[in-house]
Amino acid sequence: MSDAIPVNRIKGVGEKTAALFGRINVFTVEDLIGHYPRDYETYDAPVSIREVSAGSVQAIYGQITAIPNVKKVRNLSILNAVLTDDNGDSIQLTFFNMPFLKKVLKPGGFYLFRGLVQQRGTHKIMEQPRMFTWEEYQKKSGRLLPRYALTKGLTNQMVQKSVAQALEYYPPEKEYLPQSVLQKIPMLSHREAVNSLHFPENREELLAARNRIVFEEFFSFLLVLRKNKDLAAKTENHFPMYETADTVRFLEQLPFPLTKAQKKVWGELREDMGSPYAMNRLIQGDVGSGKTILAVLALLMCAANGYQGAMMAPTEVLAVQHFETISGYIEKYGIAFRPVLLTGSMTAKEKREAYAKIASGEANLIIGTHALIQEKVEYSSLALVVTDEQHRFGVRQRETLAAKGSEPHVLVMSATPIPRTLAIILYGDLKVSVIDELPANRLPIKNCVVGTSYRPKAYEFIAKEVAAGRQAYVICPMVEEGESEDLENVVDYTEKLRAVLPPSVQVAYLHGKMRPADKNRIMEEFAAKEIDVLVSTTVIEVGINVPNATVMMVENAERFGLAQLHQLRGRVGRGEFQSYCIFISTSEAKETMERLQILNHSNDGFHIASEDLKLRGPGDIFGIRQSGEFSFVLGDIYTDASLLKEASEAVDTLLCSDPELSSEDTLQLRQYFAEHRSANMVDFRTI
Repeated sequence: MSDAIPVNRIKGVGEKTAALFGRINVFTVEDLIGHYPRDYETYDAPVSIREVSAGSVQAIYGQITAIPNVKKVRNLSILNAVLTDDNGDSIQLTFFNMPFLKKVLKPGGFYLFRGLVQQRGTHKIMEQPRMFTWEEYQKKSGRLLPRYALTKGLTNQMVQKSVAQALEYYPPEKEYLPQSVLQKIPMLSHREAVNSLHFPENREELLAARNRIVFEEFFSFLLVLRKNKDLAAKTENHFPMYETADTVRFLEQLPFPLTKAQKKVWGELREDMGSPYAMNRLIQGDVGSGKTILAVLALLMCAANGYQGAMMAPTEVLAVQHFETISGYIEKYGIAFRPVLLTGSMTAKEKREAYAKIASGEANLIIGTHALIQEKVEYSSLALVVTDEQHRFGVRQRETLAAKGSEPHVLVMSATPIPRTLAIILYGDLKVSVIDELPANRLPIKNCVVGTSYRPKAYEFIAKEVAAGRQAYVICPMVEEGESEDLENVVDYTEKLRAVLPPSVQVAYLHGKMRPADKNRIMEEFAAKEIDVLVSTTVIEVGINVPNATVMMVENAERFGLAQLHQLRGRVGRGEFQSYCIFISTSEAKETMERLQILNHSNDGFHIASEDLKLRGPGDIFGIRQSGEFSFVLGDIYTDASLLKEASEAVDTLLCSDPELSSEDTLQLRQYFAEHRSANMVDFRTI
């Protein structure tokens, strides 16, 4: 089996390279084969300077006509040169921290450069282009070349070579899908698809390969979902709960009334918890729609009925925020909570004290992270489990938490807007509540969609907001240099911002590859206003509540799904101050700008997700995935909606004819599930 073979068995992968692969979670040959390209590069023929269009990656051949000059801006060295083509047209080349090129680029010499073209006023600029000889470029021309997610020190070429060798270990007969499915739906074999994903001959082959792997992902996901249906079937309500004076009094005292949508959902929660069957409900609502107050009401009703409730958040910072918010409510309104906080970073003594309060029933509300499900935690009467941003938790974590009680009520919350047609497939028979309106007191966010030439103005605006005591987020799609030549990355961008913003502005970065303790520290410092500008990947979309943040700027906005951009936008506009969202697109093509303009016309996440669904066809596979919340490697529920529906029908047909998956036809599928028991396939019904 290839999955048992360590990656350093591959020729050319020594200890050092294996350690680099480990940084991107590639430890075995199987991991490497599953490390699919994040996109593909086509090396088109060089064009003349007058033909190049801003926002596109292109190749230009010409002569260096101005002596490269190097200037220093703080700790950044900037080298500028001028390239002139046969027509006499010129383009500026700009290189960051590459002063040695001054000796390489000779005035009068001919060179071929390839990179992202940008327009600055009347001038065309190419920043950080790659340099080729004419012969080197011709070898690449006309091919689809895979580009992988990398880390510093690991090159694309190294990964390509290693993958090609890894595929030799991969059994040609490897197939997971039952023959009954394969006979009905014509598609590539698993082995063909894997090979073509890494090294496609052409775009058609690539699309066929991707469709096969995405179908497989959806199929296994939905099969797990349907197989666990019994767990979500109507189970007896062991903890019947009824409204008491506590929730009524709390609602009367709140400084704001519930919206119509909130009142409707609160009615559904009360009904569920008092019915003969245990609650199993999901609340969907935009960021800021008021899901948390409904969770607090449900937990208060649980406490008032003499039981324990638990609330699990995806990050420590968010858990602490929930704890502080609820502690504030206790102080202000005298509600019947006896809360305890439980997180991984607490001292052993603090944890022991928390365990004792939970086990004795002294604590009737437990707020924390996955620390809530540690073996040492024993509950006295766990009757309600609330998970905030449920997609951030793996299946096993949720199963473990449910096992801590005797079939407790389950409430999950999500800010991910999913069109109804897809929600039915993804959530099965889980009851879904939707909060489809925002509180009346929220100021609408002001949006603008602009090209890269707007950047200097955006930086000025951020500096102005910081000077007024506010904070800002800047989102980049990549983590570090080397991952992509045409996309902004947080590490370099942070340096760039430090160079252009006033020295008094504190800039820091945040990304998913950081150690949890470092991520927590950064988020805490940002929440405490010690950081003014936070440069981050999309890891921030489930983050902290920072009412003081008023600017959200997104680089390479064209590469994100609209639903994800809307999620990110929800990080600002949470306080009393006017908030702004700046979407910067490197492509100023008419279709791109029109698509992004949808965000200007609507603040309704569900409408935006539906519009995105219409706009992003199955051929659009080169954007940054927006539905990572469902733990798919390649699949995107928006782009691949038709494949999701097809996989759903195939699963239903299979389970109709073979509900126990006991036939010979499903043998390989059963083996696959046995091998991948810990795979992060999400099951929304087994918290």
